[in-house]
Amino acid sequence: MTSERNQNNPYYASLTRKLVLIIIAVSIAPMILVSGIILNRFSISYHEKIYAHLEVLIRKHKQNIDNFLAEKLGDIRFSAVCFTYDQLSNDSFLQEKLLSLRQEFGVVFEDLGVIDERGVQVAYAGPYKLEKAHYSEADWFKKAIQNKYFISDVFMGLRGLPHFIVSVRSERDGKPWILRATIDFLAFNSLVEKIRIGETGFAFILNREGKFQTQPAFDALPGNEHYVYHFLSSGRKTPDGIYIVEKEEDGGRKKNIYAGTYLKGGDWLLIYQQDMDDAFSDLTHAQKIAAFIVLLGGLGIIITAVILSKRTVNLIAVADCEKEMMNQQVIETGKLASIGELAAGIAHEINNPVAIMVEEAGWIQDLLEEEEFQAGKNLDEFHRALKQINTQGKRCKEITRKLLNFARRTDSNPQDIQLNDMIQEVAELSAQRAKYENVVIRTHLESELPTIKLSPTEIQQVLLNLINNAIDAMGKKGGHIDMFTRAEKNDVLITVADEGPGIPPVNLNRIFDPFFTT
Repeated sequence: MTSERNQNNPYYASLTRKLVLIIIAVSIAPMILVSGIILNRFSISYHEKIYAHLEVLIRKHKQNIDNFLAEKLGDIRFSAVCFTYDQLSNDSFLQEKLLSLRQEFGVVFEDLGVIDERGVQVAYAGPYKLEKAHYSEADWFKKAIQNKYFISDVFMGLRGLPHFIVSVRSERDGKPWILRATIDFLAFNSLVEKIRIGETGFAFILNREGKFQTQPAFDALPGNEHYVYHFLSSGRKTPDGIYIVEKEEDGGRKKNIYAGTYLKGGDWLLIYQQDMDDAFSDLTHAQKIAAFIVLLGGLGIIITAVILSKRTVNLIAVADCEKEMMNQQVIETGKLASIGELAAGIAHEINNPVAIMVEEAGWIQDLLEEEEFQAGKNLDEFHRALKQINTQGKRCKEITRKLLNFARRTDSNPQDIQLNDMIQEVAELSAQRAKYENVVIRTHLESELPTIKLSPTEIQQVLLNLINNAIDAMGKKGGHIDMFTRAEKNDVLITVADEGPGIPPVNLNRIFDPFFTT
């Protein structure tokens, strides 16, 4: 009820809103700020971790691939150094060397060949029919004949399948000759395919012309030299010579991360590619959880702010109400003090004429005792009137005493009385006035009521006030006044009912004010 009343009060409603906004601002702002700083630092650290991991990954596989190429070249070099041209140019001997290499290294070596200075393959060991093949016009031969050691790019060649060659140049009688070996493309490709992270991470190798030297698992960079080197120049380079690039594609709908480094003395480029969403999926997941926690915390803060604000405003409203009641009590106390002083003056003024009236009534009583008045036919009426004058005079004295007690704050004088008798007496006392106002007073008294201890004058005054108010309320049309008594456990209940219109709501708060009447 208090809460509803506060909501309807503009002041308390405004105070509630202000408290809610202040609590939310003071609580949520630091939470969002701290959460934002933590998430930002976490994001930076996670990016650094991913980049560092990519650097380690690329560096490790660069070493593996370079070692693989160096080992294969070393195997061919060993054969070229240990065996003579005449031995190697023998097909049977060359076939034995190929089998020996395959037993040692598996199917990495597809075939072996010895080529003279004219580009004619004088000996061949392998699955293809390449005996006496001419390579004089082949680009790889032109480069191989000019270099002591040579590793070609991947090309199709006479066999129509992708492969690359490692070769060693030697001399016989001042003329150069070449021992070359074809490296199995699938074996080399599987070495690169091992570089896999997540669902979209894969690696591939490009040559300086931007052509693929391995088979990429997914769509990769376009194979052209300009694009590749422009791509490298747009990234950042680590001290180890590893390039890291973040690039938007498909019109900004997709973003990839690339890590690249040079192989084979700068002739090849090893590139690792991964979707940014995949690479940073754990970070995104953590950010979503953090956002949910912040959202949940913000919701909790809002609910708490509303509840606390309403409770605080309710306490303030109760305090204001109590303060208002205290102010009213102070005002009422001042009124009572003023009324008490007025009542004391009135009591003194009434006491004097009442005392004279009672004394005169006593004197008339004495006169009626004389013989000459004894024969009067209204003697009994005179005695009744004098008795009533004495009774009401005493009542007036008691009332003025009560007024003085009210002014002096003195205690009442309670006595043991029978309540039914008191009510009958008050009803009879008010019967004459009630008759003139066309009002009938009816009593409904429970028998054998217990004796109670109270001030006779006070209860009589209360009952007379109720009866007089009831008569005044019903006016000239008259009606009935019913007075009830009933015992309830340790109490006695008095009920006075009339047929008047009741007390107007505007006067309900004043019915206990001293001397107030409607």
